[in-house]
Amino acid sequence: MILNDAIQEIVDNVSAASAELDRENVEEMLKLLRTCENVFLLGQGRSGLVAKAFAMRLMHLGIGVYVVGETITPAIKDKDCLLAITGSGETSYIISTAQIAKKRGAKIIAVTSYVDSTMGKIADLVVQIRGRTKIDTEKNYIKRQINGKHQSLSPLGTLFEVTTLIFLDAVIAQLMVDMGKTEMDLKQRHTVLE
Repeated sequence: MILNDAIQEIVDNVSAASAELDRENVEEMLKLLRTCENVFLLGQGRSGLVAKAFAMRLMHLGIGVYVVGETITPAIKDKDCLLAITGSGETSYIISTAQIAKKRGAKIIAVTSYVDSTMGKIADLVVQIRGRTKIDTEKNYIKRQINGKHQSLSPLGTLFEVTTLIFLDAVIAQLMVDMGKTEMDLKQRHTVLE
């Protein structure tokens, strides 16, 4: 079934992305997340959903966290950091928001597939996550075949988004160890209003 092939493609991408992570960049990201006064999360579309999922886990760890665009999000300051998730690194809203945060002195972390993108150039720190994004399509069939790039079974930014979600959940696991937190600590901050 195509379904099984699509799952395997996603699993293979996650494994490859894990092997390619820049350890120093990830360690710097972990340090920023632990030491910034507040962490602001930013993403659009499905990347925005990944940002919200990560924000929830940071809150469970007791880290001050806000999602950009929510009505209760305060002004960003120079002791804060903005973590922007954008596969292409070229989403105009993400770029303009990051520029505002940078002007206000906040540290900028970009999670993207493209280090040399506009977002990658704005960021103080870039964590590269492998993944086909919506801008990666070669329309010429012959050229695609010659280059060995066959049609992906995962539409648009799926590989980036799923891989980023898994990476950020792994970041939470590492932060738990670094901060001496247990699952019971996280449960203390889990919502009880459901």
